[in-house]
Amino acid sequence: MIQNPIFKGFNPDPCIVRKGEDYYVAVSSFEWFPGIPVYHSRDLKNWQLLTHVLQDDRHPDLRKLPSAKGIWAPSLTYCEEEGLFYVVYGVMNSMNARYFDVDNYLITAPEITGPWSEPVYLHSAGFDASILHDTDGRKWIVSLEWETRAEYEKPGAICLVEYSPEEKAIVGFPERIWHGGTDRGCIEAPHLTKRGDYYYIMTAEGGTGYGHAITMGRAKNVRGPYVSDPQNPILTSWPQNFNERHDANHLKPHYFNPQTYLQKAGHGSYVETPQGEVYLVHLCSRPFRDELRCTLGRETAIQQMYWTEDNWLRLKAGGNIAQHYVNESTLPHWPFAPTAPTDHFDGPEFDNRFYAPRIDFRRFASLQQRAGHVTLRGQESLSSTNNVSLLAKKLTSVYAEITTAVEFSPQVYQHSAGLVLYYDNMNYLYLFKTITQVGGDAQLSVIHMENGQRHDLARPIAVDAQPLFLKMNIEGRVITCSWSYSDEDYQPIGESYDTSTFSDEYSQYGEFTGAFFGLACVDSLLHRQTACFDFLRYEADEIRSID
Repeated sequence: MIQNPIFKGFNPDPCIVRKGEDYYVAVSSFEWFPGIPVYHSRDLKNWQLLTHVLQDDRHPDLRKLPSAKGIWAPSLTYCEEEGLFYVVYGVMNSMNARYFDVDNYLITAPEITGPWSEPVYLHSAGFDASILHDTDGRKWIVSLEWETRAEYEKPGAICLVEYSPEEKAIVGFPERIWHGGTDRGCIEAPHLTKRGDYYYIMTAEGGTGYGHAITMGRAKNVRGPYVSDPQNPILTSWPQNFNERHDANHLKPHYFNPQTYLQKAGHGSYVETPQGEVYLVHLCSRPFRDELRCTLGRETAIQQMYWTEDNWLRLKAGGNIAQHYVNESTLPHWPFAPTAPTDHFDGPEFDNRFYAPRIDFRRFASLQQRAGHVTLRGQESLSSTNNVSLLAKKLTSVYAEITTAVEFSPQVYQHSAGLVLYYDNMNYLYLFKTITQVGGDAQLSVIHMENGQRHDLARPIAVDAQPLFLKMNIEGRVITCSWSYSDEDYQPIGESYDTSTFSDEYSQYGEFTGAFFGLACVDSLLHRQTACFDFLRYEADEIRSID
């Protein structure tokens, strides 16, 4: 059996494609860099993070973008006639006054690992743009056209426009073709496919919250009119339909379904194997059920589907509720080597699961400066949206222990380095070494940033000038910090912190992402002080259910 989610932690908006025996899924990355992670599988059960599509932080430049902006909903397709992978992605620049200012781009590559072409600007009509390579050689772009006029439904409608590869531009203006297959409202995430005589449109409806769902329609002409699937939605966590077209709020916690494990199921795409099996990937969440807060953010799950005799897509398990456990494909088993829990930083290259907010971490992190260590050069505070020296990985479980050892010689109080649990620049927990403002003595302290409110440890601990071992333990809803001069006999420091507050629902300044953990160095004076970390150990129980 396949146990969902298949990509744990922050991995939303999945788009799946097949090339030969290989299956690839691209997911959103928002303000995190490198951008657009791509996972690889050959059996649809075992997956490995393979590459990232966007690896030059100058294009796009995400600096100073607020939390939850940046790279939204990539569309990954493969055009066999051209032998090219296509990625269509949006850069969300602003959501001020609910205008949703986004720029959509298209890039291509002969291999999934690149090199990728220079981006072609498509339009800024709306978000979640994707592409169809039609059987007649024409190409079509669909996206949500974000509506701002008071007398029109928000967010708007799905629009279609032709794309000319020769001109590298769209042809004319987008035209509205689909208003959804239900009255849940908040339509988004369109994907067009062609099968037999029909064009199929797959969308998400209900908002990317607890009323989220996947719907479909079909037409014999790409421009429509599209007929709604009579079973819509075909996949969801809340099976009964509702009419909230008037409500643009996406979260809708009143549609939490206590009867199902995976919540917020929606925003997906499907693939067919050579044997005719159909699998659909979609986003989902696993909240703390009392608080309805998703510390791990929106994750990726997979479902087995099938085509009915009258050519509609259905859940193999029956009904339309996203399943926790799914039957495996008949594809040959293709496992990957397990990942070691400890990164000793003794290789020539970084683990590809590392990220930084908004910039390439190689601008401040080095594996060559000191053998067997990662050296971080401090920059701005963790609350900055510009240049932050945070080397981070995605949190994949709320039952985890995170440990590191740091050597650091702060010279002024603007210098700090340590271990971080980070949701966004306004919500993080920082266990760090610094010095006192008076006397310059080394000390260990904690900052808890909670929706922009800074809570400092009342009594920092004086420490010696030797390596410090730092630890964060996450046990469900409770986070505790500890420290030692060796990797044993840890002493507690700080309070107990609420894991659920590091979540999309709790954050007032960002949403749509998920919690990260990692290593940080701050030099908000001259941006040159360095800290050396000997290892980063992440021991997580990813099987244990969230309650």
